Amino acid sequence: MAFRNNYAPRGGSYGGSNTSFQGSGRGSSYGGGGNRGPNRGGGGRGRRPESTIDERKFVSRAKPIAETAPYKHSFEFNDLAINEILKKNILSKGFATPMPIQDQTIPHILAGKDMLGIANTGTGKTAAFLIPIIDKISKNPAEKCLIITPTRELAEQIADELYLLTWDLRMSGAMCIGGASMSSQISQLRRNPQFVVGTPGRLKDLLDRKILNLSNIGTIVLDEVDRMLDMGFINDIKYLIGYLPKERQSLFFSATMDPRIESIINMILKRDHVKVSVKTGETAQHVDQDVIRVGSREEKIDKLAELLKRDEFEKVLVFVNMKWHVDKLEKILKDMSFKVESIHGDKRQTQRSRAIENFKAGKANILLATDVAARGLDISNITHVINFDIPNSFEDYIHRIGRTGRANKTGIALTFVPNRG
Repeated sequence: MAFRNNYAPRGGSYGGSNTSFQGSGRGSSYGGGGNRGPNRGGGGRGRRPESTIDERKFVSRAKPIAETAPYKHSFEFNDLAINEILKKNILSKGFATPMPIQDQTIPHILAGKDMLGIANTGTGKTAAFLIPIIDKISKNPAEKCLIITPTRELAEQIADELYLLTWDLRMSGAMCIGGASMSSQISQLRRNPQFVVGTPGRLKDLLDRKILNLSNIGTIVLDEVDRMLDMGFINDIKYLIGYLPKERQSLFFSATMDPRIESIINMILKRDHVKVSVKTGETAQHVDQDVIRVGSREEKIDKLAELLKRDEFEKVLVFVNMKWHVDKLEKILKDMSFKVESIHGDKRQTQRSRAIENFKAGKANILLATDVAARGLDISNITHVINFDIPNSFEDYIHRIGRTGRANKTGIALTFVPNRG
């Protein structure tokens, strides 16, 4: 993790050894307990309404992955007029040429323009905004940047990237997310970091406590804005924007556009902002989709276990609607000797991070999740997505199955639906 609890970059500080997340243990007890606060993407504990999605939408064959002409980039990273240490860090990551979103946005951001970027998850947009901001701060160490994300996991991924790109640069940062130590975050903010990465709720809390100062922010990044609105953060976002200085550079990234987003755009971006859209074909086109008919919940569990035993189910993401059902299903699968991890909104951040790392590293080949994982997580080589519970909306369904069928690979998505009759 970039703002790590066990080390910091040379010459810089990203929370360092003082970043002490809460201890381990289950975030909520089997069958109940845990935080009963607002449900923002983590899956509720009450009974959910029956889905009204037409089941036929869950059945589709993957389209052949067409060969496309190589993208013609306008520059190479080695030719960019940016800080030499930053350039070295980019090249050490194996990045010689930019991805399309980077190619089309970095020159404008370096020129100080406001940016509206429409791009799918996993297209390289994190580096697209971090590279020019790091260069900007290298020229003026007093410069400050605020990056707002919808989920803790996305904040951690951005922090990971930031850690690598600022190696050997004298830059510091704080990560302000729920589920982690408030006192540690306060300590980090009091060190006056150049970067603050966080989620809206925790940032608002720190602002209200007069710990977070936004009056000196020179660059604001809103990432995955559509997801933030889906999770009910629109008022928190507007509240935070209200404390920013008028003279600033604003960068705005979203996978989709809808009327709700327009109000935020008009509030944050200058009229002469640059709009870039590099959305590729919907990921769902590369996913074989089908339904599995089941009766009782016991039959669902038996069918799930049967599938997970098959060799081809190498790396499986299973979506469950409610947090306590995640806990219960995890216990059942572990009792069956499956290597399984889980994440949901009631788990402490250390637990969620450990579960994701174990899944990425192959220590577990099954990850159970509520919709908190449907956006922002960038986990490669997921072979199957299983909707153990039908999602609440078709948009949620598309977000879920978008975790597979990436990097020119065909994925498989299976949705459990009730027996007919």
